[in-house]
Amino acid sequence: MYSDYYGLTARPFQLTPDPRFYFDSATHRKAMAYLGYGLAQGEGFIVITGEIGTGKTTLVGHLMATIDTQRLTAIKIVSTQIEGDDMLRMAAQGMGLSTESVEKAQILERIEQYLIDQSRAGKRVLLIVDEAQNLPVSALEELRMLSNFQTSGQSLLQIFLLGQPEFRAKLHGSERLEQLRQRVIATHHLEPMQADEIEPYIVHRLTLAGWQGNPQFTPEAYAALYTHSEGVPRRLNALASRVMLFGAIEQLAAIDGADVAAVIADMASEAPEPVAAPVQPQTVAQIVPVVAAAPAAAPDPVPEPVIVYDESLKARVALLESRLEEQEAAVRRVLTLLVDWVEGDQRTPDLAILQDNAA
Repeated sequence: MYSDYYGLTARPFQLTPDPRFYFDSATHRKAMAYLGYGLAQGEGFIVITGEIGTGKTTLVGHLMATIDTQRLTAIKIVSTQIEGDDMLRMAAQGMGLSTESVEKAQILERIEQYLIDQSRAGKRVLLIVDEAQNLPVSALEELRMLSNFQTSGQSLLQIFLLGQPEFRAKLHGSERLEQLRQRVIATHHLEPMQADEIEPYIVHRLTLAGWQGNPQFTPEAYAALYTHSEGVPRRLNALASRVMLFGAIEQLAAIDGADVAAVIADMASEAPEPVAAPVQPQTVAQIVPVVAAAPAAAPDPVPEPVIVYDESLKARVALLESRLEEQEAAVRRVLTLLVDWVEGDQRTPDLAILQDNAA
């Protein structure tokens, strides 16, 4: 809707990663330098990590769009929680190899032959594994074994691992991954953009979408965009898209901090209310009668705890309460007879009557 209103030729802030809109922020520029270094080395592992939405997938898309396909074959797979054998099959399928009804040993032979054929054709092979934090140790070990393939002292396969921050903890926290750690030649963690990068980022994406200067963003608008998104590209895209929609609805030619704040408030109101945790029923301990002590100084009142009974305990408590009421009524009847005896002729009371009343 806002693309038509502002005369744009594309959606500048779509959430789907698009390498055409790659922005060379400081942290992405450094990551590209590490990836270039890894490609020049032609061996080992390159590890790129980052929080959700920091642009890892866009970074890889930009890399794959810029490589020379005549010299490098790039294969990308998005991992799930799969074990080693399944990872091996996914890698083989990414190379175009059949794995149906094929034993593991044969899959390894086919992969090695594929890598050798690529090398003879003057091409290197790069395997890019996204969402590496989902991989168990067995799958990472299979990838390490694949990196062992060599010919004439040259590695046949290079691997890039992309993942969320927890992947770094897994990589450095497992003794079983020591050999893999020794083959990591470079690592980089993607950080959010800085405050002074927000305006160039917005202008860059708008320009690629055919922006002609309408709408304009004020410095206060850029500051509000940064504060709310904290420089995370995906969050910034989501907010900027809503701001553009707000501008189109309100027919704004300039967007300021108040407009961004209004959109942020609308988005906050759309968030679902937190669901309260259910109260767990508590069991009731045995009821013990308490004998009253001598009067003492009254302490500060303490609020009585709230006890939640289950159905069976409610029934037991109700039964006990009814029995207590019967006993109290019997005691009152006995006391009444004793009082009558004391105030009357003080004859010895009839014990049988007292016992009947007590019962």
